[in-house]
Amino acid sequence: MSTDRSDGPTKVVLDESEMPTQWYNVVPDLPAPPPPPLHPGTLEPIGPDDLAPLFPMGLILQEVSGESYIDIPGGVLDVYRLWRPSPLYRARRLEAALDTPAKIYFKYEGVSPAGSHKPNTAVPQAFYNHTEGVTKLTTETGAGQWGSALAFATAQYGIECEVWQVAASYRQKPYRKTMMEIWGARVHSSPSEATEYGRSLLAEDPDHPGSLGVAISEAVATAAADPNARYSLGSVLNHVLMHQTVIGEEALLQLAKVGETPDVIVGCTGGGSNFAGLALPFLREKLAGRMDPTIRCIEPAACPTFTRGEYRYDFGDHGMMTPLLKMHTLGHSFIPQPIHAGGLRYHGMSPLLSHIYELGLVEALAIPQEECFAAAIQFARNEGIVPAPEPTHALAAALREAEAAKQAGTERTILTAMCGHGHLDLPAYEAYLSGALSDVDLSDEAIAEAMAGIPAVG
Repeated sequence: MSTDRSDGPTKVVLDESEMPTQWYNVVPDLPAPPPPPLHPGTLEPIGPDDLAPLFPMGLILQEVSGESYIDIPGGVLDVYRLWRPSPLYRARRLEAALDTPAKIYFKYEGVSPAGSHKPNTAVPQAFYNHTEGVTKLTTETGAGQWGSALAFATAQYGIECEVWQVAASYRQKPYRKTMMEIWGARVHSSPSEATEYGRSLLAEDPDHPGSLGVAISEAVATAAADPNARYSLGSVLNHVLMHQTVIGEEALLQLAKVGETPDVIVGCTGGGSNFAGLALPFLREKLAGRMDPTIRCIEPAACPTFTRGEYRYDFGDHGMMTPLLKMHTLGHSFIPQPIHAGGLRYHGMSPLLSHIYELGLVEALAIPQEECFAAAIQFARNEGIVPAPEPTHALAAALREAEAAKQAGTERTILTAMCGHGHLDLPAYEAYLSGALSDVDLSDEAIAEAMAGIPAVG
């Protein structure tokens, strides 16, 4: 196969001097503010003091900030320079294989030490905790990418790290545990014997598959009981999404270097950090009238929070220990099937992205995993990179867009975020290639059962 590479570069790189020095906060630019988190006891909006047992004040102030831009501290930029700026690729060989007039660009975050976009927020979270004297961070992880990122980040600042990994992924991805331990973290399969809540679930079901909601409960309970510890979240909350906007800010600069403006932006969404990191700077440009891309969230059909969930106040965790968040949810007791895109197996969606979706500023689409892995194989055989299972959802959507452009005979510029490589996810590919992987049929009854337990909030 050959393709014409004469009309521009295959990869667009930025100098370190062009790396963003501010994070972007989309909230001030929205036509209406998002609903506040509520205290589960009083149903009143929570304040900074309510969050202090879990987060350092530096992050709490970012969570509630009304500023459009937050300066990135020098101590964070120093670590970012290990891999940032990340490259933007044009998938020329994939375009040729698809015989499409569409141009496909992808921002590749697999160049980070942990192999994903997650260190973009893990590093500042570890930094702010360290500067406020916190000596230990607890967290949950699904596929293990977030746990790996936080283990790496805490190693940079000499902080202890304790991770609860969803049991299904703990068993599927054993080398994620090894990676976390290399960076000094202590790792539990969740539900675990290390917490009272975990022990109660194992007593009911010794083979409990776990969920991100369960793992969050264990990590939150551990942090709340230790005055020297705080909790760290890899997605969902505003400050996490804001840290990830370095992805989209870089992509804007890179596309400008080659004279491109995206017509369609697609990104995988579980809790929302990867999608937000790419899309929110472009949404700013769209709201300002400087471009008009279609922006689409792509989620797994097995955990379709946008497309089949409800926009309700719900707990962020299985054990009902967190504040109530207004978000698209399948119910905090929902236990997703153990699909291989472990990072997308969360019952809720970022409250900020849920609000943006309700405002009609972004779209959503759910895709089953077999189509996603087929797209990943086609991508890998042409572009060389083996994607993590999570961004295969966005790849599948990009291929649909490329086919639509081919059928219409029109050019279309497609942008996506390749949020991580799949080098530690090869058992998932082995299952797909051997025919052992199948789509999950999520019933309406399973969703209704979990939704029945959501608290009634007017």
